[in-house]
Amino acid sequence: MAKILVAMSGGVDSSVCLKLLIDEGHELCGATFVTDDSEASLKGAADARDVAEKFGIPHHVINIADEFKSAVKDYFVRSYEAGATPNPCVICNREIKFGLLLRYAEALGYPEIATGHYARLDKTGDRCRLLRAADASKDQTYMLSLVPEEALRKSHFPLGDYTKAEIRAMAAEMGISTADKKDSQDICFIPDGDYVRFLTEYRGRAPVCGKYISEDGTVLGEHMGQECYTIGQRKGLGIALGRHVFVLDRNAENNTVTLGDAEGLMKDTLTVEGVNLIGRGSLSDGEALDVKIRYAHRAARAKVFHREDGKLEVKFAEPQRAPSPGQFAVFYDGDEAVGGGVIE
Repeated sequence: MAKILVAMSGGVDSSVCLKLLIDEGHELCGATFVTDDSEASLKGAADARDVAEKFGIPHHVINIADEFKSAVKDYFVRSYEAGATPNPCVICNREIKFGLLLRYAEALGYPEIATGHYARLDKTGDRCRLLRAADASKDQTYMLSLVPEEALRKSHFPLGDYTKAEIRAMAAEMGISTADKKDSQDICFIPDGDYVRFLTEYRGRAPVCGKYISEDGTVLGEHMGQECYTIGQRKGLGIALGRHVFVLDRNAENNTVTLGDAEGLMKDTLTVEGVNLIGRGSLSDGEALDVKIRYAHRAARAKVFHREDGKLEVKFAEPQRAPSPGQFAVFYDGDEAVGGGVIE
C-alpha cells in the first residue's frame, strides 16, 4: 500500500476520493490549499477538515495565496493583456495541483498524491498513459493535458471509473456531509464570472478603449478595450453594422478588435507550441489524431506535423470554429490523451 497525500477541496469528489483510498488500505493524509480569504475558500477548508476528521485522517490547511497569485492569477492577466484567451484551470493543474502539491507531499513524507479528477491512468509498462474517464460528461483529461507524465505517475484518480451520479450516491451512503454540495462551475477566483471586473481591480486600471476594424483594416467604431472580448463573440459588441458580425481577432499591440462574418472564424490549420506529451516520447510526423481546441469542443480529426522551430502544425480534416490563441489544443488517440499545448 502507498503513502498518499489527498488533495481535499471540501467538495463531494475529493471526499469520496479519500474514502475510496481508505477502503484500499493506503496510508493517507489530507491537504487543502487556501488561495485567498474569501468565504468560499474558508468554507471549503472547513468542509475538508470535517471529512478528514470523520475518517480519522490527518489534515493540513496550507495557505498558498502568493504561489497561486504568481502562477495562476498573473498568468491569467498577462494572457489577456497579450491578446490571448487563457484557461487558468489547465495552468493551475500543472503548476499547483500537480506541481506545488507534489512538493508539499514529498516534504510531508508522502511520495504520491490523489485528486478527485475524472480521468484514468494506466501505469503498466515503463510509461504512464492518461485515459478518458468512464463518465464522458465529466472527463477532465483536457484540463490535465499539460501535467508532466512524471507527476501523473505519482498520482491517483480513484473517480475515473465512476459516473458523477455514482459518486454522489456513494457520498450519501457514506454519510459524507458534502454529498449534495454543488459543483463549482466558474473560475475559482472569479466566482461571478465577470473577468473584466477582475482585470480592472487586479491591475488597478480599466481596459483602454480602442478601434474595431474590418479584415481590410477599415475602422468600424470604438470598443471598450481588447481584453473585453473573445474570439467568436457576437453579442455585447455595442456596434450596429446592419448584419451579424463576430470577433475574429484581438491585437494587443494596436488595441484593435477585428470584426467580420462567421466564415472568418473557420480555420483548418493552427500552430501549437509548448507541447507536453504523455505516455509516449514523440508524435509521428503526419500522425492522425483527434484534437480538442477547448474544453467543451468536440474533438475533430486532424494530422500533426513537426515544424523546424519545434512547434506543431495541426491540419484539420474539416475547418473548426474559432480556435483562440492562448487556449489549449489537446491530442487524443482513442480514449488516450497523448498531450497538449498552447494555440499560437
